[in-house]
Amino acid sequence: MKPLHGMSLLSVALLLAACGGDGEPNQAVGPDPKLPAPERGLLPSMKIAQPAQWGDQKPTVPEGYSITAIATDLKIPRQSLVLPNGDILVAEGRGGSAAKLKPKDVIASQIKAKGNTQVKGGNRLTLLRDADGDGKYEVQTVFAEGLNAPYGLAFADGKLYVANQDALVRFDYQDGQTKAGGPPTKVTDLPAEINHHWTKALTISPDGRYLYVGIGSNSNITERGMEVEIDRAMVWQIDAVTGAHRPYATGLRNPTALAIQPDTGQLWTVVNERDELGPDLVPDYLTSVREGGFYGWPYSYWGQNVDQRVRPQNPDKVAAAIKPDYSLGSHVAALGVDFSIPAMGERFADGVFVGEHGSWNRPNPVGYKVIFVPFKAGKPAGEPVDFATGFRGADGKTRGRPVGVTVDPRGALIIADDLANTVWRVTRN
Repeated sequence: MKPLHGMSLLSVALLLAACGGDGEPNQAVGPDPKLPAPERGLLPSMKIAQPAQWGDQKPTVPEGYSITAIATDLKIPRQSLVLPNGDILVAEGRGGSAAKLKPKDVIASQIKAKGNTQVKGGNRLTLLRDADGDGKYEVQTVFAEGLNAPYGLAFADGKLYVANQDALVRFDYQDGQTKAGGPPTKVTDLPAEINHHWTKALTISPDGRYLYVGIGSNSNITERGMEVEIDRAMVWQIDAVTGAHRPYATGLRNPTALAIQPDTGQLWTVVNERDELGPDLVPDYLTSVREGGFYGWPYSYWGQNVDQRVRPQNPDKVAAAIKPDYSLGSHVAALGVDFSIPAMGERFADGVFVGEHGSWNRPNPVGYKVIFVPFKAGKPAGEPVDFATGFRGADGKTRGRPVGVTVDPRGALIIADDLANTVWRVTRN
């Protein structure tokens, strides 16, 4: 490691150590987190997951619930979708591109990759079927292949929609189908140049008319220039028939999962916020998505907290920035969200499940679990509740990393684990 300008290696090491010790991480959560002052000019503290096999272990769930692996040996499962007949589709793949990335970004990508699976991405959809309803998915077959890093999934009116990293596509679907009838039809292209953040989150309006796609930024804070951020760091609204699209909400650095609130039709998202302001900034968050709303990136975070690194500054944008609804804590890397239903049990009947992939750039790792955020009167209310834990064990080894979470209407939570290449199913006993 080279010293920073005017500093010795020893000085750098001491300052890095001061970024965080072995104590409990400062992880303010909830609607009004108390944010620390930003830390700048230091390399981020890093603690990479040490992968290990589950063996005879499995994640821990609340008393009265059971968790089962319903599919293994997958090729990087990301998000899932429960079809009307109860079949489950799983999107598998790895996206992104090292082309045109700056050296710092390439190094960061390599560091993060050390804590991820080394399996080659499937670029496919896998279908799981439990024909007799006994909770064992005896059918595991490839529904469609040859896709380009598929991630978001949605279904309506006999159409299956898939958000590849470079395009939104659709398949015609008939109930009970186990294999796509042919190649997909392109609905519209999606921004894919460089793809610093490649995942394309997806959900669909209750009437099936509009699709919503989450598109992450191409940088941390526009360090590559604004020209590579065109049509990014936002949620698109796309006409399901014509493919015509428009920005629905902007200033969202990396909206990694989307869900529609059942009772209200309101769109919600989880967002991964910016890095390099210290281990306790900036909180990843859960928020409702207002049509035409601006959420701060890159000029500010959590409302009107100005990011002094961004040039040029834009005070008008800062003044207009909407404060998110609920902090999940910094660097938890939320990658999944879905609304619960009463069939999940009284304690978990009203709220959202969030899949937290886990941190890579803080000395005290956080995330690596699925949480439940309770709602009341349509809004988050109260402390988050751990729902599925143990992905990172007390031994410091990481056996799994949650990504997508999907509520099965029959009363189960489906969890995609892209480190163990497993799909888990949590049910009430």
